[in-house]
Amino acid sequence: MKTLILIRHAKSDWNSPTGDYDRQLAESGKRDAKAISSKAYELLPDHYIVWSSPANRAQQTATIFTATVFYPFEDIIFKEELYTFDIKALEKAIKSCDNLHVCLIVFGHNEAITDFVNKFGDIFIDNVPTSGFVSITFDTNEWQSIQKGKTMKVIFPRDLKS
Repeated sequence: MKTLILIRHAKSDWNSPTGDYDRQLAESGKRDAKAISSKAYELLPDHYIVWSSPANRAQQTATIFTATVFYPFEDIIFKEELYTFDIKALEKAIKSCDNLHVCLIVFGHNEAITDFVNKFGDIFIDNVPTSGFVSITFDTNEWQSIQKGKTMKVIFPRDLKS
């Protein structure tokens, strides 16, 4: 059994004069990332590995999340191939995970995340919003063999607001 948790980076600051790769999080994005990670903490298994796109907004989201769940920042693996908006590139990266890892958490970007969730999960999601959390389990012991899985948990920022 393999578990994949996909988290879309938090809302970025579009007023920033930087390019896409260097764009930082908006204050509302930081709040949402903290809220999602606080809720997700109780859902995480005992052991997992964390990968992130190296784009600034994904790194910041991963940093907020890992600080909240007490995962060492220095253990986050930043992978250039996760700076993608393409499902095929995201799928290739995920399927490259070492089979020793039962649970993989990935911080990345849309459209790749929404497309991946809809291809591999069993619940259709129109759009995984910024800071969105989707957990999918696969009935296999090999990452490269993942096919249609079961969507176990979906947490979006709007679900946590009163």
